Amino acid sequence: MSLNNIFQFLVPKDKKFFPLLEQASQNLVLLAEKLHEAVNTSSEEREEFLLEIERLENVIEGIAHQTNLELSRNFITPFDREDIHSLISAMDNVADYMYDAANRMRLYQIDKINKSIRKMTEINLEACQLIEEAIGDLKGMKNLKGIADCCKKINKLESKSDNVFDRAVADIFNNEKDVLNVIKYKEVLSALETATDKCKGVANVLESITVKHS
Repeated sequence: MSLNNIFQFLVPKDKKFFPLLEQASQNLVLLAEKLHEAVNTSSEEREEFLLEIERLENVIEGIAHQTNLELSRNFITPFDREDIHSLISAMDNVADYMYDAANRMRLYQIDKINKSIRKMTEINLEACQLIEEAIGDLKGMKNLKGIADCCKKINKLESKSDNVFDRAVADIFNNEKDVLNVIKYKEVLSALETATDKCKGVANVLESITVKHS
């Protein structure tokens, strides 16, 4: 048995941090689902989804705050406290930018959703589902390969998102005659692309954790 395995055996079972991380990842998937549903429904029904996205973003922010509070109160953590802080902050960042994309749709009164926006919300949803899967594998550090596989898939999705974003912006510049619409669509697409970047940020933290425990 390795020293790391001995240490994990001796450390009391975590009842605080993994549940909080799991709650954050589950709500992140819910937020991504609502965002994808919002861009695939009528403009009349979209507001209901956008309000739910705002609520879920607040929930995730609250979980992040609670996690950091627990870090200040507890000496023993299931893995490095800096990594726990980085991981919950990275997930909170993903939620922030997905909410930002939804909020821009509302503020700019974008009624017509193009296929690039739909594709990017689909990519973000898939990336968030992989984050949830990886967080589940993190518990007990028993499936480090599973975490690594999720991270690789998230990195590929981030590259895919970059390509969709570049093509979408080029298409807007070439075909959209209204300058205000160019700005509006680019702002929404930019927020969605940044959300995928932040998913990669979560993957980077997870990879760092797996390296330390391999």
